Amino acid sequence: MNFLVTGGAGFIGSHVCEHLLRDGHRVWAFDDLNPFYDPEIKRRNLREIQSLARPFEFITGDITDVAVLAGLFASVKFEQVIHLAARAGVRPSLEQPALYQRVNVEGTVNLLEAARKSGVKKITLASSSSVYGVNAKVPFSESDPIFSAISPYAASKLAGEALGHVYHHLYGMDVAMLRFFTVYGPRQRPDLAIHKFTRLIDAGRPIPVFGDGRTARDHTYISDIVEGVLACTRQEFGFEIFNLGESETVELSRLIALIEAALGKKAVIDRQPMQPGDVPITFADISKARARLGYQPKVKIESGIKLFAEWYKKSHS
Repeated sequence: MNFLVTGGAGFIGSHVCEHLLRDGHRVWAFDDLNPFYDPEIKRRNLREIQSLARPFEFITGDITDVAVLAGLFASVKFEQVIHLAARAGVRPSLEQPALYQRVNVEGTVNLLEAARKSGVKKITLASSSSVYGVNAKVPFSESDPIFSAISPYAASKLAGEALGHVYHHLYGMDVAMLRFFTVYGPRQRPDLAIHKFTRLIDAGRPIPVFGDGRTARDHTYISDIVEGVLACTRQEFGFEIFNLGESETVELSRLIALIEAALGKKAVIDRQPMQPGDVPITFADISKARARLGYQPKVKIESGIKLFAEWYKKSHS
């Protein structure tokens, strides 16, 4: 099967590409290699994928460029699209809200239109747990009201979900929307907490801790996320939204202790006030994904942090 993976050079995208190739599919990765973080990190991801010597092609391009997308879909008959490309991160979205709307909303419209015009019937799109905002009910369920986004990033992901439903309703596209919960593991973006804390603790530098350390996240290991993504490609849903998380919460103070133990070093804490746009907790109800996808996360945080630390040490040796 021919797959297009947007954001295919990034953290989650590169792992998805690898697993699709191992399953015998042909894969095209589409990514603009923007400087949100060092583009060489994405190029390294691409080299790892290319080392598999499987039917893989990489196209540099921007999802806000209609002409580039039209040319890509005209050149290849894609059977499925996995849309992971986006401007990511809550805090950066506070500084560049218009950019986040342009890439995450306009770019998603462009992709859906290109897919529709070329006859693609099945598309899997990445959303985020951030759409739940400050949700009084935990764990978060797909049926919860989601009209309380507290960051431009979350708002852009909400808009993407709405667009996915529009294209299903109007054009009969099979659409799965995946709400990812704090994904971590090898190749994780350097700006995300686990990678950032590991790097700073390893170097003996202070780590910024916003709040009193009691904020909690549902950290989900990359291999579990990929299994959920691939499960969506094997079924038809019409239109469905799925939480993909570990369904366990870890307080920030405990997360830091786990990283300290994995590195054998103590953290220097730089305590700072809570940041605008941050939520106090994320916690996934994954009963729907379990029932419909056979989704069953396997990597607990204790093991996952050890695996990440091993990867970090190896990649920075």
